[in-house]
Amino acid sequence: MLAFGTSQVDATGKRRPQMKIVHVETGRHFYGGAQQVIWLLQGLEARGIDNLLVCTRHSAIESVAAAAGIPVTALPCAGELDLAFVWRLRRVLIREAPDLVHCHSRRGADFLGGQAASMVGLPAIVSRRVDNTEPALMSALRYRRFARVVAISENIAEVLRKAGVDDERLVVIRSAVDASQLRQQPDREFLAREFAIDRDAFAIAIVAQLIPRKGHRFLLEALASLKGRYPRLRLEVFGSGVLDEALRRLVAALGLNGMVHFAGYRDDLDDFLSGFDLLVHPAVREGLGVAMLKASAAGLPVIAFDVAGAREIVENGQTGLLVPSEDSDALATAIARLIEDTALRRRMGARGRARMQRDFSIDNMVNQYVKTYEAVMNVGK
Repeated sequence: MLAFGTSQVDATGKRRPQMKIVHVETGRHFYGGAQQVIWLLQGLEARGIDNLLVCTRHSAIESVAAAAGIPVTALPCAGELDLAFVWRLRRVLIREAPDLVHCHSRRGADFLGGQAASMVGLPAIVSRRVDNTEPALMSALRYRRFARVVAISENIAEVLRKAGVDDERLVVIRSAVDASQLRQQPDREFLAREFAIDRDAFAIAIVAQLIPRKGHRFLLEALASLKGRYPRLRLEVFGSGVLDEALRRLVAALGLNGMVHFAGYRDDLDDFLSGFDLLVHPAVREGLGVAMLKASAAGLPVIAFDVAGAREIVENGQTGLLVPSEDSDALATAIARLIEDTALRRRMGARGRARMQRDFSIDNMVNQYVKTYEAVMNVGK
């Protein structure tokens, strides 16, 4: 293990001990959580911290990390029941001898990663990104090996408290957004070329997996009630998932074929999201919501259901609008309000971007993780 005593200078000019972290992310797709891991690794490297990413072989994050120059070790991992992953990871930890292990996902990384770290005698922390509830016994088994459990929102922290995770180990570090990467000048020409959205259309985006809890049907129902009043409405649906065919059938049944287009998963949203007029995020349950962070950073107002994860991002009446959950009529009223009030949309968009730069920056997130690492490694010293 590296000696926790060799000092380096961090971004603030203070000297701190050198450290080496092994990060474990076993998700297969490059969704919001995986993007957070990449940003964290890049931020840690900029502060002189050594990192190794252990990920699932042939996963999306493997290629993204390799392209970014991040050291990667790819291992087979079939999920939470792949007990052999513990031994594969154990060999990596023995070889790398890090100061600490940081587990990032639930697909085997949390429980199995904690077991591997414990077997080698290394301290470990885990980041929890979802707000799924679970029995206290399951929570105890999943998190007992971790010195800290990081929740990416107050909402998730409350879920963990109810599952029995004690406050002494619980830390809230919100997800971040890189506002500098999002194009700020709206490019309606690109939307016209790429998605056939007319320049005079009112363009709405929804960015979410096509799964039940993201609430796509409520937005489609809202649009059905608005199409007569606002025939220039257009909705671009970004994402993939199990509801793809069902949502397409609903679009046809509601008579929205000319208004709604399914664009699938796009990894270049940062380049054109600012060209839309509005992001709607009708999730009925949300851990935090990276899509809302990105939209605000791009200068878009956000309309969302008034659920815990959305409340931490959208300041109602200031950066967007929150409406009662599962209420398509309220969603339609909010959309109509922002269609009619261009000045309000622009004010909300500007406030949202300023808030992202202030409260959800990558620097803030990385600094909080560094403090957490140091607190764990300083225990008993």
